[in-house]
Amino acid sequence: MSSQTKSSHKSAFTVGIDVGGTFTDLLAIDTDSGAVKLAKVPTTVDNQAIGFMAALQSAGLEPAALQAIVHGTTTTTNAVLERKIAKVGLITTKGFRDVLELGRRTRPQPYGLRGTFAPVIEREVRLEVPERMDADGKVLVPLDEAAVAEAAKKLLAAGCEAVVIHFLHSYINSAHERRAAEIVRGLWPNAYVTAGHAILSEYREFERGVTAAVNASVQPVLDRYLSRLRTELAAKGFDRDLLVMQGNGGTISSQLIAEAAVNTVMSGPASGVMAAAYTGRVSGQPNLITYDMGGTSTDVGLIEDAVPQVSGELELEYAMPIHVPMVDVHTIGAGGGSIASVDASGMLRVGPESAGARPGPICYGRGGTEPTITDANLVLGRLNPDRLLGVDHPVTLEQVRGLIEEKVGRRLGLDAEAAAAAILRIANDRMAGAIRLVSLSRGHDPRDFALFAFGGAGPLHASALARELAIPTVLVPVRPGITNALGCVVADLRHDFVRTVNKPLSAIDDALISGIYADQKKEGETTIEREGVPVQELRALHSADMQFQGQSHILSVAVESPDIGVEGLRKAFAAAYFRRFGIELPEIPPVLVNLHTAVIGVRPHIDLGVLAASERAPTLEAARVGERRVWFADGWRQTPIYARDRLPLDAAFEGPAILEQLDCTTVVEPGDKVRQDKLGNLLIAVR
Repeated sequence: MSSQTKSSHKSAFTVGIDVGGTFTDLLAIDTDSGAVKLAKVPTTVDNQAIGFMAALQSAGLEPAALQAIVHGTTTTTNAVLERKIAKVGLITTKGFRDVLELGRRTRPQPYGLRGTFAPVIEREVRLEVPERMDADGKVLVPLDEAAVAEAAKKLLAAGCEAVVIHFLHSYINSAHERRAAEIVRGLWPNAYVTAGHAILSEYREFERGVTAAVNASVQPVLDRYLSRLRTELAAKGFDRDLLVMQGNGGTISSQLIAEAAVNTVMSGPASGVMAAAYTGRVSGQPNLITYDMGGTSTDVGLIEDAVPQVSGELELEYAMPIHVPMVDVHTIGAGGGSIASVDASGMLRVGPESAGARPGPICYGRGGTEPTITDANLVLGRLNPDRLLGVDHPVTLEQVRGLIEEKVGRRLGLDAEAAAAAILRIANDRMAGAIRLVSLSRGHDPRDFALFAFGGAGPLHASALARELAIPTVLVPVRPGITNALGCVVADLRHDFVRTVNKPLSAIDDALISGIYADQKKEGETTIEREGVPVQELRALHSADMQFQGQSHILSVAVESPDIGVEGLRKAFAAAYFRRFGIELPEIPPVLVNLHTAVIGVRPHIDLGVLAASERAPTLEAARVGERRVWFADGWRQTPIYARDRLPLDAAFEGPAILEQLDCTTVVEPGDKVRQDKLGNLLIAVR
């Protein structure tokens, strides 16, 4: 694809490396020459740094010659979900040690009294000290500084590696938290001291406390990982700052991110959404539903006017709300490696259990024996058996068919093909439900959007899902299997700030609103300047969280200008509420809960056209590499197979068809019409 880089001089290669549950993907673009390098290597779960360095080696890239490296990581997400976290202690207001465990009036299961919950911080290391602020930030009980020091010593003796300081109402007055943090830092042997207000300056003690606790629990894990990675890169001559993707879709210096490690939760899914927004903007498709199906899960998000939806309401699992701004992505356990099984009641289930990278699907030949979605696609002719069946430890198509029939088919009275078709139907139904959740249930009509399909398995199912949901167009990017790595390359620097007001609009004035927005913008610009990463321009996006008095539901409202004022907010909220719920409530006073600002450092533009640069066939027929029998919803059809990289850029044809490329396979359903744009993206008009 490109000539080897020379370590003797800096190249213009910007590298994105995204670590997924199954594969680690690399995309490198030379912004001067347009050269592109790709790599896809197995994720090394125990130490992601090994896979990271292996991807660079596989692409033939010398770290010493690179301009920039941006990393999307699942380190923190996996650490929290698997509870492979540091031992954390808590210092909190007297009488409130159990806030993190009492939580809200919710249950793990909606029916019955089943389910368990383990707080991030165990009760014996949640300590109280005398201090108290009221809801207006006035001191009711002065901070007992000696008690803070004593608590810190007890936590150290108990073996805590990190500590959280979480005081009541610190979002409105952080004086006690700041002083306590100062005392603890004087005694603590490392930098892992988290003050709740510094992570989230927002009301609701439970959510703010859990967010701070999650931050402290993953801070040592992320810091050790990134330090190890920086050391390995430096040993190979990389002298720039490593950038890390955040869950909000922006990047940040790896030197700074450990301070707010919680911001990297959902980093991987966010990078895919950012790539989709960038691609959609330059392709004339600004409204997208993103559909990222990988090896272990499917992530679905929504982009309106080329801007991803961002939410501060993520609940990673039961009773673990993480209230920092993140790209709003809904995740389900349905990926290519999701295992199909028949439960005790005779029902066919697909996922959430996954075969993962090891042993993987049966057809990978790594010892897997449980049928997966990938195996079903293979048996139905949608995947090429010559390219997929294990090479090191070969398996045959008949062996895959036999195991699907044995594990699924016999219990349902179906042969292998019918069982595989049933697996696909169940998987598609689950994924369609996820798309409905981010669109219809939030007041959006899927027919107003295009389905942006990516991930190693997304384009296999996209046309069928679009037909199910009446989505008119499917957009498949040039390199679907490495779109998350592209997101790392194109993502801008981003920092989000939130400030709680929590007062009726009638009780505040225009100066308060504009003043808070101005302070947030200044803080963001200062942080980006401290990172020292070159940017083309700085932008600020403003929003407000609002509700009607007496309601608990909060609605995020886009703010066009920081000088919007009280009356402008009143009108914007009324319009947003009507758009979401179809009702007007002029008689109820609106409340301004929080003000948000995202400060974005726009990085240099990347020409996506270079991704489509390959040797194109002169005609559609010349790009055809064969045909095979493929199953579709209306039965089996003899279907042409095309090499996608060879398709003429002006190619236009009608399905059925299978398009094969290095990083994924695209299935075009019968009757769907395909055309390719000048950037090499596929636009499929769904019948």
